[in-house]
Amino acid sequence: MLRKIFTASIALAAYVSVQAQDSTVSPLKISGSADVYYRYNFNNPKTGNYNSYTSFTGTQNTFQLGMASLKAEYTKGKAGVVIDLGFGQRAEEFAYNDANTRYAIKQLYLTYAPSDKVKFTFGSWATHVGYEVLDAYLNRNYSMSYMFSFGPFSHTGVKADISLGGKSALMLGIANPTDFRSFSGAPKTFIGQFSTGSKDDKLKAYLNFAGGKQTDSTRIIQGDVVLTYAVSDKFSLGYNGTVQSVGMKENGDWNSNSWWGSAVYLNVDPESWFGLTLRGEYIGDKNIVKVGNVFAATLSANFKVDNLTIIPEFRLDNAKNEIFTKSAGDLTKSTGSFILAATYHF
Repeated sequence: MLRKIFTASIALAAYVSVQAQDSTVSPLKISGSADVYYRYNFNNPKTGNYNSYTSFTGTQNTFQLGMASLKAEYTKGKAGVVIDLGFGQRAEEFAYNDANTRYAIKQLYLTYAPSDKVKFTFGSWATHVGYEVLDAYLNRNYSMSYMFSFGPFSHTGVKADISLGGKSALMLGIANPTDFRSFSGAPKTFIGQFSTGSKDDKLKAYLNFAGGKQTDSTRIIQGDVVLTYAVSDKFSLGYNGTVQSVGMKENGDWNSNSWWGSAVYLNVDPESWFGLTLRGEYIGDKNIVKVGNVFAATLSANFKVDNLTIIPEFRLDNAKNEIFTKSAGDLTKSTGSFILAATYHF
């Protein structure tokens, strides 16, 4: 099945590519990526989530395929289309609300730009909320943060991107409930982002929002900030802070609990082929909306050979409550993991 899908996708891409060569205005752009990894949790748990409460690495002592991606982008005049397909476990977890998601549509949307100041997007796209993204090769840490894992993954609806001049822009949209590609009769989620930056692009800032009823009796409201600063060509900083409120309607009244998170990313690149990233993340969740209070530190090295990146990674998680499992089945407050991953993109 997977081979048939890949064959059909490549054949379609090749055909459109040939057609696009006749136009000097808008050639087809084809890109893709793949990732694989091995993970060992030092507690050596035997069952459950193997001490992984974050996305995409819930395995133990096994070599694992991540995701293969194939993305096609085409624009002619004022209109365009993006088709982004994913194959594998990572794609399946990302599109968890859909059926048969091991072969998943990651993104599928149409665009229309009536001017160079405004662009409309209609379809399904990866969320604007958070610092990290789905495609492994775009993250310097291989394992994901709690904030990525507990926040939205995607939105399906319509949005408008508006240039405000200079480095500032505004995005406003309305979408299905979070992570649902289809949800007939459901309430809608409002999304927004204000982005800006310095003239030299060294400092960038993003203020993000996603909120609304998920059903008539549940609602999620999240505010999020992302900051990046390039101190030099060898050292940069990243920050992600978020607050999410989860509400339930009972007997006509809304009861809400919230959790918050904060993460700092320190990136050092002493050589063009080698870099280090230290991520420190704290989740404040005293009401145990998700997993309770947790601090996690992740150190990842990036060894680059052309478009190949090899990522050895050490991660330590420490929780207020005993949420991790030992080999014998006893519970504990802390755990450690080692990951060896590799990504490739073209």
